[in-house]
Amino acid sequence: MSYLYFPGCTLKDKAASVMEKTALLAAAELGLPLEEIDEWQCCGAVYPLTDDELITLVSPSRTLFAAKDRSVVTLCSACHHVLKRTAIRLAADKDARDKISSQLEEEYPGGTPVIHYLELLRDELGWEALKGKIKTPLKGRRMAAYYGCMLLRPAKEMAFDDPEKPRIMEDFLDALGAEVITFPFRNKCCGAYLAVTEQQVMEDTSNNVVEMAMEYGAEELTTACPLCLYNLEQTPAAKEGKIKISYFSEPLAEALNLEVQEVIS
Repeated sequence: MSYLYFPGCTLKDKAASVMEKTALLAAAELGLPLEEIDEWQCCGAVYPLTDDELITLVSPSRTLFAAKDRSVVTLCSACHHVLKRTAIRLAADKDARDKISSQLEEEYPGGTPVIHYLELLRDELGWEALKGKIKTPLKGRRMAAYYGCMLLRPAKEMAFDDPEKPRIMEDFLDALGAEVITFPFRNKCCGAYLAVTEQQVMEDTSNNVVEMAMEYGAEELTTACPLCLYNLEQTPAAKEGKIKISYFSEPLAEALNLEVQEVIS
């Protein structure tokens, strides 16, 4: 069985060499092949804050319409956030669904499940099965998970994990054989798009996250958000090599003994 895959813009541009390629190869290795959706377009990156802003939902809706009733797997936390909340809105709001269907000149069949890659590993494969496929356990690597905002909130809609005490990424790192470090700021914002408008605020916020992770003993911080990855990499500790910042598919590929350098070349 293959799963439909929505890559999103970042994974096809700045992050293609590491994030997407390692994730796709790892999925194939694990027996979870991902089939890219034809002619996908940007999800919009941000879910609208007002109920009457329906035009913003046209782009993510087009992806859901194309998927019909098949599950859509995402890697990027922002894409996951927007697509999942859009699917929920379309299912619950007939007026919005009818207006967007009119824009797209197509009826939405409804019920498109939106699944993050980590949920695919947890719910479809299972952590024990993942452990059984690991060829090079990440022993001795003191790794901490960083969730950021969009995977966990709003909690009722995303239903990804407990927003205050999440476990999915820690369980993932444990399955890879790493020494898992849990720290208080793992679900705090990194500063997000303030990197564009208020860079100092972003730098201070991201630095707080990294410094807290290091205080708790982490030597590597892994995330599922391309924007979080970028912001955390700008911190002094990351630039000086005091802590490694990684995207979650990178250590997964390493633990599966995939030739990462060949993947990203």
